[in-house]
Amino acid sequence: MATTSSTASFPSSLSSPGPRKAAADSAAQAVPQDARDSRRRRTYTTHASTRGTTVAAAEEEFAGAFGLSPGAICGRDLCDLLLAPPPASLRRRFTDLTEGRSNRFTERVTGRDGAGRTFSANLTAIAVAGPDGPAGLVILLRHIGDADPAEPSGLQTLSEIDARVLEGVAGGASTVQLASRLYMSRQGVEYRVGRLLRRFDAPNRPALVARAHGLGMFAMGQWPPCVLPDFVE
Repeated sequence: MATTSSTASFPSSLSSPGPRKAAADSAAQAVPQDARDSRRRRTYTTHASTRGTTVAAAEEEFAGAFGLSPGAICGRDLCDLLLAPPPASLRRRFTDLTEGRSNRFTERVTGRDGAGRTFSANLTAIAVAGPDGPAGLVILLRHIGDADPAEPSGLQTLSEIDARVLEGVAGGASTVQLASRLYMSRQGVEYRVGRLLRRFDAPNRPALVARAHGLGMFAMGQWPPCVLPDFVE
């Protein structure tokens, strides 16, 4: 598996040739042999920095698993591209990794491809050591089939009113503006927004919008934002 060629796309802190080569060598050694030999079993690779879960470089196949190009997926938060487990639990695993409390983990996740179909995969994240400390993360995504229909699907559909609230938040509308537009009280709007934040496990409104974008809930290239009919009950 070509995990070394993308390492040059790590953040500027890895821009010198020495750390970059060391990180690449460490990445090759960190990836288990069975994972490196599993291209035939659809294992895709991406890289992220140690500062978070933002994709720094990705194979074409990894990006394509989410219906994106390598250029489009770079800069996206990996957790926002996944449906399950909730991003909070996954972020905790990544925090343990980047802060040295673990050196790798594997988690069952669910994603959505470019056609809107959900898939299940095993995500393995591995810390890559550089000469001056952690240099980045290698992330493997191994497809294991279609998502289990019995798994929770609460994030996949919204009521009509919640969809309109989400559209307003994505369009930058304030609580007062949304209340006027949707003929609701300000308290009613705040209640709906709060429910959406909890449902999407988002700490604030920008994170909520990013999460919804990552799930492919908005029509592409349309302004103001519009939730696709497939996501509205």
